[in-house]
Amino acid sequence: MGAAGTNKAVDWLVSAAADPGSCRWEWERNPLGVALLPAGRLWDVLIADAALAAAALAVLTRLLDRPGPVLADSAGARTGFFVPPGTVAHWLGTGVRGAGRGTWIAVPHPGRTTGGIRWLVPPDGTGTLTDPCVLELALHEAVAWRAAEG
Repeated sequence: MGAAGTNKAVDWLVSAAADPGSCRWEWERNPLGVALLPAGRLWDVLIADAALAAAALAVLTRLLDRPGPVLADSAGARTGFFVPPGTVAHWLGTGVRGAGRGTWIAVPHPGRTTGGIRWLVPPDGTGTLTDPCVLELALHEAVAWRAAEG
């Protein structure tokens, strides 16, 4: 992603914060390079174990030109898909946790690497999110694919 794309992504992400300047300050000053942003305003996050999420992301990238933002933790244990706000309140899938209204997400700067979390699919600044119906189908296909490899 070039500088203009990174700037758009930063602008979009900080627009979720009550104080965008504070978010930018956190990215500059925090040694981990992350800021806490509220979920439920511009996005919710559906979180799956990394193996399932990797298979689902492979399905998503075949189905979509570009899925919404996707985060992975440094331990490689969990992956989060950014979906429209309100999704978590209606999600019924087993084995997938949600972060919605009233929760916070540790978010790295989209243009830098950090030791804590990383973008598998960085935000593009347009507000593109993954459609939860398409994500659900991708998760089902990923489970079936993993079971077949079994």
